[in-house]
Amino acid sequence: MAYDIELMRHSLAHVMAAAVKKLHPEVKFAGGPAIENGFYYDFDTEYRFSEDDFEKIEKEMRDLIKSNGRFEQRNVSLDEAKEIFADQPYKMEWLNEYDAAGEALFIYTFRDFVDLCRGPHVESSKDLPRDSFKIRSVAGAYWKGDSKNKMLQRIYVDAFATREELDAFLKMQEEAAARDNRKLGKEMDLFHFEPEYAPGAVFWHDKGYKMYRRLIEYVRARQERAGYQEISTPAVMDRCLWERSGHWAKYGEHNYSGKTQDGKVFCIKPMSCPGGMLVFGHGLRSYKDLPLYMAEFGKVHRYEAAGGLSGLMRVREFTQDDAHIFCTEEQLEEEVVKILKFIKDIYGKFGFDKITMKLATRKESEFRIGSDEIWDKAEGALKRALDANGIEYEIAEGDAAFYGPKIDNYLRDSMGRVWQCGTVQLDMNLPERFDLSYVGEDGEKHRPIMLHRAMLGSIERFMGVLLESTGGNLPLWLSPEPVVVAPISQKHADYANEVVEMLRNAGVNARADLRDEKVNYKIRELSLAKTPIIAIVGEKEMADRNVTLRRLGVEKQESMPLDAFVEMMKDSVKMPL
Repeated sequence: MAYDIELMRHSLAHVMAAAVKKLHPEVKFAGGPAIENGFYYDFDTEYRFSEDDFEKIEKEMRDLIKSNGRFEQRNVSLDEAKEIFADQPYKMEWLNEYDAAGEALFIYTFRDFVDLCRGPHVESSKDLPRDSFKIRSVAGAYWKGDSKNKMLQRIYVDAFATREELDAFLKMQEEAAARDNRKLGKEMDLFHFEPEYAPGAVFWHDKGYKMYRRLIEYVRARQERAGYQEISTPAVMDRCLWERSGHWAKYGEHNYSGKTQDGKVFCIKPMSCPGGMLVFGHGLRSYKDLPLYMAEFGKVHRYEAAGGLSGLMRVREFTQDDAHIFCTEEQLEEEVVKILKFIKDIYGKFGFDKITMKLATRKESEFRIGSDEIWDKAEGALKRALDANGIEYEIAEGDAAFYGPKIDNYLRDSMGRVWQCGTVQLDMNLPERFDLSYVGEDGEKHRPIMLHRAMLGSIERFMGVLLESTGGNLPLWLSPEPVVVAPISQKHADYANEVVEMLRNAGVNARADLRDEKVNYKIRELSLAKTPIIAIVGEKEMADRNVTLRRLGVEKQESMPLDAFVEMMKDSVKMPL
């Protein structure tokens, strides 16, 4: 049977809610949409769901599907709906909002289960698959995503049209678990976390910090060639700065702040934008200075909810490869396209060639700053830049920053997963708030336009994405330890040290594994640590001035003259500028 996958998933969400309600009649249910790869539903109950419940819920779902129950839609009045959902507080809250909006109300009945829903659904459960869904996990989720509200239990389900598609997806999930950045961080001795002392902050080990620095060095080198200046602004600044920029109103509860003895409140930097504007505003600027590219590798701190922390992917302390481009209105569209091409080229150097762009537009919010006229102008400028250059994009309604629209860059990794990393954000509001100006060709003061730009985004997050996409099999230029020399026995240690010295003199980071272990044990351990190249040396290699190479992921070994090997490694570790 051919399925409308969204319709199927939405209908299965109702089936699961009905199953949970049957198993736990006291449950209060919130809502459950279809999402990528499946659906979820939020529940409120004193009972704590665990993996032990998954099979019971799945069995109940299959029994309900076999019953061939119909999904029946009915338009109801507000009073009737409130009577139906009198014992369901979350539905009652929705109903009050419906009442305020004056919208039509619809309910769907599936056997004994009734839900408030716009639909649509399949006609009958006979139209649903019985064996191509599987409960993935249960997690906490605040009602309406607001940490001030009660924490509910969210049950996630993977659901596909066929069993074959589900099995393929589950296999990919197993591979993803094997590639989890936290697992690789341990195996490769890159980093670890200390939740008790510094939740959401990375403790970099030597090799991990080498990779972290290498990422920054690469972006820095590319930026310098592109004419960027690099600045550094204070990590702690007065709260009044963030109030002026609007960040305090929007993100105040996520900021780390404290009061000093003189009664002032200082904030640990949550983003670099205001500092960059203060640098631009220091001194007189001319139209001849524009466009001005101002970059900063700013370490920022944001208090993310503990339940949202996830390895390198979501942390509380991270470094952004941030930049702010100040330009005139006439230069704007050209600069937007230039940045997008720059970001795309950077991604390509890391092997990411499938990029999706989304134009994020305004949403009505108490935190949004600037007039509708300014927003119309800003959104129009980004759209024209994309359209005029034939750049494909999607619209992300309501996803703009509070100060302006943006173009987010989503990259697809080797496993088909999508990650939001780079961004270009158009800001006509903060330059106004900070009274920034430049002297134009006419001798008068003019307001610059500012573009916020990040390419990798968070260095930590991009590093996590890269580790998982490659499975730790990094390109030699980025690997913190591209080669380890392994002598077969201790009598070959001197030759191993000589090889290492030649490599280091050529600018290649290398070391010798001089442990008193069998060479096969060393190879196994070094392979687990994702060492790209293991150079094995023994009697024959010493006599012939050769090395025997074992590359990560390649079974066949190769022999190479030492001088040729050193030259090859010297070229291989160069940054791809």
